Amino acid sequence: MNASSESKNNLEQVVSLAKRRGFIFQSSELYGGINGFWDYGPMGSELKRNVREAWWKFTVHEREDVVGLDATIIMHPRIWEASGHIGGFADPMVDCKDCKKRHRADQLCEEQGAKLIQDGKNWKLPEGTKCTSCGSKNLTEPRSFNLMFKTYVGPVEDESSVSYLRPETAQAIFAQFLNILPTSRKSVPFGVAQSGKSFRNEINPRNFTFRSREFEQMELEFFIRPDEAVELICGRVTTLADNPDLTGKPQDDWGWDVWHKYWVEQRLAWFRSIGLPGDSLVEYWQTREELAHYARACVDIEYAFPFGVQELEGVAARSDFDLSQHQKFSGKSMTVMDDKLRLAVSEMDDAKKAEFRAKTIASWKASGKSEEDAGAFCDLLFEGRYIPHVVEPSLGTDRLVLALLCNAYDEEEVADANGKKEVRTVLRLHPAVAPIKVAVFPLVKNRPELYEKARGVFKRLQRYWNCFWDESGAIGRRYRRQDEVGTPFCVTVDFDTLENDTVTVRMRDSMEQVRMPVSELRSYLEEAMKV
Repeated sequence: MNASSESKNNLEQVVSLAKRRGFIFQSSELYGGINGFWDYGPMGSELKRNVREAWWKFTVHEREDVVGLDATIIMHPRIWEASGHIGGFADPMVDCKDCKKRHRADQLCEEQGAKLIQDGKNWKLPEGTKCTSCGSKNLTEPRSFNLMFKTYVGPVEDESSVSYLRPETAQAIFAQFLNILPTSRKSVPFGVAQSGKSFRNEINPRNFTFRSREFEQMELEFFIRPDEAVELICGRVTTLADNPDLTGKPQDDWGWDVWHKYWVEQRLAWFRSIGLPGDSLVEYWQTREELAHYARACVDIEYAFPFGVQELEGVAARSDFDLSQHQKFSGKSMTVMDDKLRLAVSEMDDAKKAEFRAKTIASWKASGKSEEDAGAFCDLLFEGRYIPHVVEPSLGTDRLVLALLCNAYDEEEVADANGKKEVRTVLRLHPAVAPIKVAVFPLVKNRPELYEKARGVFKRLQRYWNCFWDESGAIGRRYRRQDEVGTPFCVTVDFDTLENDTVTVRMRDSMEQVRMPVSELRSYLEEAMKV
């Protein structure tokens, strides 16, 4: 049974449960809290860890063409110059002159059904825009606010020691590309994945953990050949217009748009595998006007949160922008030698090369690029080299955890043992991400032989899953506590266990109970978790 729409669309209930059951606490709550920062409690830390491990397993361990990286949070500031973050990583900010409330200008406009006006490098508020806190129209002009947290490295705080907390995890992958490529023994196409903390000094953190100042990301940079290299190697480039079978294995002749669509489908499949239903996800394909200047395409995979449909993950085709920028700023070549390309070029005569060069130059000029750059690109290809292009799926871990909680939260009316109606609160989390997989209960705790038998069952299951032991209170109350933290299975050891070595397994979603031998318990649970 899926969560009811009424329950899913009540953020207050989810926030209340998250604190009551140890999922998420406000950071520094003892001292009044700090806006935009959140701590994950016993249940939340397990849920978040399970999400990360499920992502890593799907993205890295179950593939042969992706490796991992774990980079530092503070890196050389030139990295952020090359990426454009120092010069252009900013949001528009406005202040209300009456109530002194600070807003992000684009969000303020969206809340009132309008759109922020961009005039060159400046922004303007539409006529009639007002403060959503007090209703005043006495607002400052929008001004740029850089989102990066600044710090200092070393004992002296001056301009020479300025550095930044990373605003994303991706740039480390590009900066370490020249080390990863030879040591991983991979060749293009291949990917590098990383998860970890990022920091953005958001103007207006809001919607619980959705927009925070400290958060986690799970990002993949998947490096692919330029379409021109694909054409030289394969004699053709398969595009989306050719209606390729995206359920099959990647092919050498895939062009960038097929790779991009492939990764969109891979990400949707993974979301479904951890319990987010497909009908709750929306693919938003950014328009040409919305795309970053370097992007060829970008799909926002969105989820219907209680506060609106918002982005979970972006899947962008970023061309060769990132590696080219780091080549420019570092002075180090980011080109790769492609043996398949070198072999293909070696079999071309001068006439074919000239024909290819003319075709490429015409194509580049038609898209606004220079003939000189097109010629230099062809020269590089004829040496068997190029700067790889990249497709980037970038996911907010905290946003996904919030989506899973919102999707799983449900309330239903059930009858207790005496037939009295009561409301049951339950988190219908997929077993793959549930913080606790199995809870074990002794029916009573004052019978030593029963207690020891239950401890034996618990210890046996604990070897394979995160389990929870609960010996206090009535069985019904113990079930309800586990329902609220999303535990999919509860095992009760009772007096019959002592007679025939069987236990009762109770299912969270249906509340059905089955009796089985202890010897079959592990295999039964393993199969039941494959939903």
